[in-house]
Amino acid sequence: MQVSEQLVVPTRFSGPPESGNGGWVSGSIAAFVPTTPERPAVSVRLRTPPPLEHPMTVTVDPAGTVEVRDGEVFVATAEPVPAPPLDDLPAAAPFAVALAAGARYAGLHDHPFPTCFACGTGRERPDALCLRPGPLTDDSGVHAAAWVPADVTPEIVWAALDCPGAWALGVGGRPIVLGTMTAEVLELPTSGEEHVVMSWGKGEEGRKHYCGTALYAGDGRLLAHADATWVVIDPTTIRPVPRSV
Repeated sequence: MQVSEQLVVPTRFSGPPESGNGGWVSGSIAAFVPTTPERPAVSVRLRTPPPLEHPMTVTVDPAGTVEVRDGEVFVATAEPVPAPPLDDLPAAAPFAVALAAGARYAGLHDHPFPTCFACGTGRERPDALCLRPGPLTDDSGVHAAAWVPADVTPEIVWAALDCPGAWALGVGGRPIVLGTMTAEVLELPTSGEEHVVMSWGKGEEGRKHYCGTALYAGDGRLLAHADATWVVIDPTTIRPVPRSV
C-alpha cells in the first residue's frame, strides 16, 4: 500500500532563484524514508528544480522508495541505502582554522546563486546559514567552514552538508546544481555551539562532479557525513521552475 503526503518548500530555504536549496529539500524528502540498521543512510536524486511555496506530492511505497512530484512533473526520488564510507573523511579542522578559511571563500567574489540558504552572500544570519567554505592552506584541496547553528533540524544538517561540497569542486564562475546526495545523520548539532563542516572533491566525469562532506562537533566528533554528485549547467538554460496546472 502506497502512502501519499505533501511537501512545501518555504521561500526561506531557496537555493537558485525560484527553487529550493538542494540539501534542505533532500533532507526534507529523507524524512519520509524508512531507514534500517543495514541501510541507515538515505540517497536522494533531484530530477528537476524543486519549486518554492508550492505543494508537492510525496508517495512512499512499501519498499521504502519515495517519489516526489509537482503535478505531472517528476521532482525527486529517494531510498534507504548503506552509509557512505568513512575511510576518506578528513580530520576536523579546529574551529579557528575553519573561521580563517572563510576569508578565502570564493563565493565572496563570484557567487552564482547569492540567494542560497546555505552559502548565499545575499543572505544574513539567523535567517540563513551563511556558510563560508574556504580552502585550507595545506594544498590538499580540502575546504572548511565554521558554523554556529541557530536552528537545529535534520533538514538543516543536510543543507549544511550540501553547498560546501560544491565549493570544494570550484563552483565559482560556473553554475552547478546538486544531482544526487547520500547522507547519514548520526547526531544533531547543538544550537549555539561551534561546529565545522569539511568538504573535498572526489573526481569528475564529464559534467558530473563528485564530493564528500562531513559535519563535526567542536570536540572533533563526527555528527553527519554525505557523498554528492553535482552537475554543471549552462546558465543560459536557467528558466523559471515549472508549475503544475
